[in-house]
Amino acid sequence: MKYRTTTRRRICSAMLIATLGCIPSMVAAADTGKPVRLVVPSAAGGTPDLLMRLLTAEIAKEGGQTFVIDNKPGASGIIGINELLRAPADGSTMAYVNNVTLAINTSMFKKLPYDPQKLTPVVLIGKIANVIAINPALPINNYAELIAYAKAHPNKLTYASPGQGTSGHLTGELLSMEAGVKMRHIAYKGSPQAVSDVLGGQVDIMVDNMPTILPYLKQGRLRPLAITSLTRMPQLPDVPTVAETGLPGFEGVAWAGLALPPGAPAAVAQALNAAVNKAMATPELQNKYLEMGMEITVTNNPQDLTTYAAKESAKWAEVIKRAGIEPQAL
Repeated sequence: MKYRTTTRRRICSAMLIATLGCIPSMVAAADTGKPVRLVVPSAAGGTPDLLMRLLTAEIAKEGGQTFVIDNKPGASGIIGINELLRAPADGSTMAYVNNVTLAINTSMFKKLPYDPQKLTPVVLIGKIANVIAINPALPINNYAELIAYAKAHPNKLTYASPGQGTSGHLTGELLSMEAGVKMRHIAYKGSPQAVSDVLGGQVDIMVDNMPTILPYLKQGRLRPLAITSLTRMPQLPDVPTVAETGLPGFEGVAWAGLALPPGAPAAVAQALNAAVNKAMATPELQNKYLEMGMEITVTNNPQDLTTYAAKESAKWAEVIKRAGIEPQAL
């Protein structure tokens, strides 16, 4: 019995040492000096890229760890996720994940090259509200007038989004369904051209993330009608939510998180989670994220990301089905 107990202890110790050896340098006892690679499945300069550069800079400041941002845009984030899948599952590479890569893609494509539920979750960082805004030249002053006008003129109003399958697109579809109106979606390849056409009057409405729309709202070039988060945003305290203006519980937001490759040790995910939590606790980073319109949701449980992604996947699958959107082939 004593021999078995001693052997068991030695095995457990060996397993612990092996696990600790996988933890990236930000939490390892000895700093290897190697940067952690962070794959961002979007172009440099966009909201995901900016969010991650702010976060990694704060983590580096807090713990001394350096990062390399590796932008891999394209195919609704699939190129970036494929890059993560090719990386070793040792914590040296993680990826920015969001509502598109972990939830929407499962229904927008016939077959994904990855299973979102098998990625190793690290953290759900936060939610980013969409704003429903219009060209001020339109004779619509608030959300109630928008719905009334849309009901009186079916399929006359058009709304722009950054692209098919984005949170802006599907939030618009959800709004149409729940409010009982018909609006035509105009998909763009990114936010800049979409905003430009709404400003120019070619399209009536813009539905997109707050960081994109906020500058135009401040300049008075777009008129905000409603926010799609459950609560009002501090940047636009006078703009009501859709939920409080007739559709209780309505939420259509983008969200962001971090994940490791499938099979990464739980200890690695937990250590990275702790590093993110520490950085997000700093007032400086909190203020920067809040200014961008993000509702911070970090917890010390990595599994919260997987749970939330599964819930969102089911929600948007139903919207996509009801809207008659056909899944695409890769």
